Amino acid sequence: MGTPDASQLESVLRYHERTKHHLNRFAAGPGQLDWANQPDPFRRYQGAALARLPLLGANDEPLSPSYASLFDSGAAASAALTAKTLSRFFEYSLAVSAWKQAGGTRWALRANPSSGNLHPTEGYLLIGALPGVAALPGVFHYAPKEHALERRADCPQALFARMMRGFPPRTFLVGLSSVVWREAWKYGERAFRYCLHDAGHALGALRIAAATLGWSAVVLEGLADDTLETLLGLDRDADFADAERESAELVMAVWPSEGVQDGAALPLALEPAAVQELARQPWHGRANRLSPQDPVPWEIIGSVAAASRKPPGEPRALVLPQPSTRQPAAGAGPAAGRIIRQRRSLQACDGQTSIPAERFYRMLSRLMPRAELEVLRRPVPWDAIPWAPAIHLCLFVHRVDGLEPGLYALARDSAKLDQLKRSMRAEFAWEAPPGCPPDLPLRLLERGDARELATQVSCRQEIAGEGAFALGMIAEYREHLVAQGPWFYRRLFWEAGAIGQVLYLEAEAAGVRATGIGCYFDDPVHQVFGLSGIDLQSLYHFTVGGAVDDPRLTTLPAYGARPKGREDGMDLP
Repeated sequence: MGTPDASQLESVLRYHERTKHHLNRFAAGPGQLDWANQPDPFRRYQGAALARLPLLGANDEPLSPSYASLFDSGAAASAALTAKTLSRFFEYSLAVSAWKQAGGTRWALRANPSSGNLHPTEGYLLIGALPGVAALPGVFHYAPKEHALERRADCPQALFARMMRGFPPRTFLVGLSSVVWREAWKYGERAFRYCLHDAGHALGALRIAAATLGWSAVVLEGLADDTLETLLGLDRDADFADAERESAELVMAVWPSEGVQDGAALPLALEPAAVQELARQPWHGRANRLSPQDPVPWEIIGSVAAASRKPPGEPRALVLPQPSTRQPAAGAGPAAGRIIRQRRSLQACDGQTSIPAERFYRMLSRLMPRAELEVLRRPVPWDAIPWAPAIHLCLFVHRVDGLEPGLYALARDSAKLDQLKRSMRAEFAWEAPPGCPPDLPLRLLERGDARELATQVSCRQEIAGEGAFALGMIAEYREHLVAQGPWFYRRLFWEAGAIGQVLYLEAEAAGVRATGIGCYFDDPVHQVFGLSGIDLQSLYHFTVGGAVDDPRLTTLPAYGARPKGREDGMDLP
């Protein structure tokens, strides 16, 4: 990738240091919330034609694999790409999953979790002609409130074929962007971090949703941000003339496995000239304004966003594995769809629930990318991330039956276990806990009650000490930013978010709940584990435990009966 730009690298490093929380002060935020200017969590493109996706009931659902089978390579035979399966793909990844109501206030929950339930992530689709969805290829914006696709651009068939050259048959592209203002409204300077977490959650949700249909997916890592913005229409000034802008995050290629040849090469980039030609096609719709007043500017967010942009990458390809013809396993636990739809963020822990060691080990095993394998042969969802794992875990174990409470570490790349050991306190034990699978590089560092410590470093939030366990996600920070470039800063957070998405679902499958913790004291976390300098940095916290439900809240269905009205791109009541 060449030598990183020194000023851009310095800008990223400066942002990260400045936005750390400390025991005696927090990163800069708005001070108080301007409720009158809270941004709308739903983006629409007024004037764009709206194609509603079919709302599917249990009888309409394709034969769904069990949740556990999703993580077995090739566990499900590929479903055909239809309006119904595309609907299911979005329903399991970016759709509204339920509404919550308290008194006269109502808010939406989604399949993809979000910091503060603010949902900065927007989804886009480039797809060929598909009966019931699109008569012609085009670029679409996914509208989660309506579970519908807004046509943003027309793409002639010849151009679409040119853009998809080298990809498997029936490949479509899904893009993600961030409306940073949605997070900055509440969290100020630290909002950029949280947008990246959320992009990682959505990345994981998209890959897992694809797996329920037997589809494959991977991030197109070679795509420059300039090209990505053009592809998604985010650089069209006229379409955002009076609206808050979005910043490009990533694009994933998704494809059914039928017709895929073992050993074929999958490109990780698109031809920039073809994307520019797409920009010259007819585009439709103007973005709605999300807040009545202009967003509050945070200069350092603008600086880090510019410094961490992805430049054009060297073309490379991934080798496609042989597609599976196996049918989903029957009777192997709850269906994947049920776990995905019922996922909720833990709001409070009961301080009592424990989990068996066997279940704990299984949760952690789901987080292992098996780095020694070729990318597309890794387990779901790690086959969607085309770089070596760069995030490891430091754990506070409180209530795991069969395990001693204390501090633990998990190297998500077993080859990095010694490196982690050299980076931490010399007095740590580094013992394999009893019954731990031999291929799971989990180590006990120090015995003892870590509940108060976990609470203290997680911004004194009791939820970190009252669960079964909590953890910090520790990134190989300096090495990647220097070797790859400052644009890799975003990838580190995406990987952390994808870990979080798996933890959310694993907790749900285990009968407990989980939640991400974005507020933690950065350097005190490092001190607990003996980390010094910037070789390793904590990027995200998580906790898993028994949930305490709030009886004041009412849960309502995600969509219910749809309102009748013209599907012409105008907002429906």
